[in-house]
Amino acid sequence: MNEMSSRERVRLALDHREADRVPIDFGAMRSTGISAIAYNKLKTYLGIKGGHTKLYDVLQQLAEPEPELVERFHADVVQLHRREPAWASIEEWKEGVLPDGSPCLEPKNFNPVVDEEGNSLVYLGGKLVGKRPNGGLYYDFMYHPCEHVESTADIDKLPLPSIPDDELVFLKNEAIRLRGTTDKAILGAFGGNIFEVGQIDFTYERYFSDIALEPELIHHYNDRLAKAWLVCLERYLGAVGEYIDVIQFGDDLGTQISSQISPQMYREMIKPYHAMQYQWVQNNYPDVRVFLHCCGAISNLIPDLIDAGVQVLNPVQLTASGMDPAMLKKEYGKSLVFWGGGCNTSTTATNGTPEDIRREVKELMGIFAPGGGYVFTQVHNIQANVPPENTVAIYEAGYEFGKY
Repeated sequence: MNEMSSRERVRLALDHREADRVPIDFGAMRSTGISAIAYNKLKTYLGIKGGHTKLYDVLQQLAEPEPELVERFHADVVQLHRREPAWASIEEWKEGVLPDGSPCLEPKNFNPVVDEEGNSLVYLGGKLVGKRPNGGLYYDFMYHPCEHVESTADIDKLPLPSIPDDELVFLKNEAIRLRGTTDKAILGAFGGNIFEVGQIDFTYERYFSDIALEPELIHHYNDRLAKAWLVCLERYLGAVGEYIDVIQFGDDLGTQISSQISPQMYREMIKPYHAMQYQWVQNNYPDVRVFLHCCGAISNLIPDLIDAGVQVLNPVQLTASGMDPAMLKKEYGKSLVFWGGGCNTSTTATNGTPEDIRREVKELMGIFAPGGGYVFTQVHNIQANVPPENTVAIYEAGYEFGKY
């Protein structure tokens, strides 16, 4: 019998069937990734010399895993990036330096300005859009175009998301390259965020106020945004739908202790705009699975997310209230593929030992893996302070304990 390909392995998991082992995701999505600082430390720890650490996500400072490490950790998924994952095109590269002083390649048109206080500032179109404080590791959003809007007419004057023709060419060429040069499943990074984009555009304080006090204004904003995303979605899948296996959407709806809004408010204010996109994918590209990245304590929203069209849920934030893995698998394992939840990044991966990690991975794999419907990776990105031996332990344990 021929060895199962990575894509076959992932497709079985997406169909809630057991393969030869649980598929593994090592850095195939912007919330299953690894800090470029941690990535450099990992390469040094493993004795890997040469190559270049590509800083493809400047906002979160994430590294693009090189093929050698993808194979080293038995990973089964690769990411089809947007041309500008965050503020800068990844078509061309230049030498750069990470906040800890270690080297990287960064996008050629990423040119932050350092102010007199040592803060790193990103300007686009003359507007300050991002700031990494002196001594910090990540950028904060600084531009809020809806902060002072007074009417729907003000909202209608603002630009909408789009995918230009030249990006479609880039995406299709990349999808064809990935399909032709690897046996991996392909995760297409799309976005389609409604709630999070609203929080950024209005500021968190104003969005939370207006969603309760000015619902018609927010409905107008959300409807306009969702319809623009739908146009992007049709163009995006028209270019790459035949090549990808999963399309990744995002919207963080939870905190550590509860959902950010009630289920009733989610159903009224957000769900229709999620469903507009997710169900369109299911109706038009049934072989492409709808993946939602949604952080936090969202167990009270999961039934509505499934109803809206979510088929794959990430990151499965187990330290958040109500996110018990056994309950999640029992209640929703027939409807959802869980993608993540394999090791607690904020606790065990950061502060535990490799043996602590092995025990945790073994326990969680025993909960999530049976019956398929599971893709292994840690809870969210591996941060800069995670010891490299712990990163190795996560993926070695995932491979060892993931065999059916």
